[in-house]
Amino acid sequence: MATADRWHIEVDRDLCIGSGMCTAGAPEAFRLDAARQSRPVETERAPSEEVRSAAEGCPVEAITVTLADTGEAVFPPEE
Repeated sequence: MATADRWHIEVDRDLCIGSGMCTAGAPEAFRLDAARQSRPVETERAPSEEVRSAAEGCPVEAITVTLADTGEAVFPPEE
């Protein structure tokens, strides 16, 4: 798969409150660590509606998703 078809996923650990909503919505993409903070299972992965929904549903907007090759925002969208 070309990098244009990949997303880069980051979780801002300073913002993450460990609600677990991302792990419930996209368990293949996110895990809570021992500190109950989210981490992406893989920092780059194929686009997925579940990952987008998890990012959109994060109560503190700690998840960012960008295109892996260009860094263009997928979520949150650029204003």
